[in-house]
Amino acid sequence: MKRRVVVTGLGCVSPLGNSVEETWEGIKNGKSGIGQITLFDTTDFSVKIAGEVKNFDASQWIDRKEARKMARFCQFGAVAASEALKDAGLTKENIDAEKTSIVIGNGIGGFEVTEISMKKYFEAGPARIPPLTVPMMIGNEGAGNISMLLGIKGTSWTLQTACASSTDALGLALDQILSGRVETCIAGGAEASITGFGIGSFSVLKTLASSYNDCPEKSSRPFDTKREGFVMGEGSAMLVLEEYEHAKARGAKIYCEFVGYGGSSDAYHITSPDPSGDGGAHAITLALKDAGLKPEDIQYYNAHGTSTPVNDPAETAMLKKALGSHAYKIKVSSTKSMTGHCLGAAGALEALISIKAMQDGIYPPTINLDEPDVEHGCDLDYVPNKAVKAENGISCVASGSLGFGGHNGVVIFKKL
Repeated sequence: MKRRVVVTGLGCVSPLGNSVEETWEGIKNGKSGIGQITLFDTTDFSVKIAGEVKNFDASQWIDRKEARKMARFCQFGAVAASEALKDAGLTKENIDAEKTSIVIGNGIGGFEVTEISMKKYFEAGPARIPPLTVPMMIGNEGAGNISMLLGIKGTSWTLQTACASSTDALGLALDQILSGRVETCIAGGAEASITGFGIGSFSVLKTLASSYNDCPEKSSRPFDTKREGFVMGEGSAMLVLEEYEHAKARGAKIYCEFVGYGGSSDAYHITSPDPSGDGGAHAITLALKDAGLKPEDIQYYNAHGTSTPVNDPAETAMLKKALGSHAYKIKVSSTKSMTGHCLGAAGALEALISIKAMQDGIYPPTINLDEPDVEHGCDLDYVPNKAVKAENGISCVASGSLGFGGHNGVVIFKKL
């Protein structure tokens, strides 16, 4: 009999709040978490806005001394994982450490650590490089720190597929449990790239919105005619995944079943998605096949929806190719309009939001959608500006991510 995987715990740190409850409240109310950058001096920058995590105090979950040894993205991940484990009713004392694994998606690693250390190197020479530079900046330390913090002794992996990283991490975690290698897996993503070098690098790539510095809450506007680029976000989202019988045996609270994952590559361009939508459509088709579902079973799709001129039409095309006429019957929204683009953490955060949407029967909105870009094919129901209550509830949701390099990942969850 095929093993089944369920979600038993959720945790997150986001521009909308430092918990699942705060984040979900912000999403339901169409609140923007985007504002002026405070993490560095933006005087010389054309982009002065981002979705920063606010009032963050890692010491509520982590010992202060240990937190100082972690990069910002590691702290986010450790806090989100701790919240998710608590939500699942698991502790260091009752978890099966050797049958539990960790899979985290991360795009860039400890960007602020790299930036500070390189500055020291160029200004004062190699002897002045901070001693913990390497263990703090490398991407795998997010998973490593969670392993040490929570006493987890199964594999602790980091997946790096740009903006699809944490969606692909969820898919890998699903496969680990289905294969029988582990019974439980903490899976998700973490990212913290709001630094001078981070914002500057994406700015010269011409991917960030730069005309909304005076009204940051209006800057992320997926599928709208006045969109011009994405807005950098940061944070972490973690899900506790368990084999169904294992979760049932311990009396765990179950949010939903994780039924399918599909991944593909565009083989098209290093930064732009294939405008035909073929690669992304293939990922959706594979996820549906994995789940044993038909296009008509999907009720809500949380879009990658970056608010860039190239992504939004390509993703709309991908939905039409994969779902056919049903694409016009489902609700589609981009919650990046509220959180900004959290890069490697985005997919896990949006999967978490999709699960909460299904739990509460509420379709999240795409805020700032004043005039859909119908001219370029953006003509689906993107739930403009206000959340919508589902009359008969929501029983099946999907979330997709498209990353630089042509990486596509799609996950599907459904009610038990």
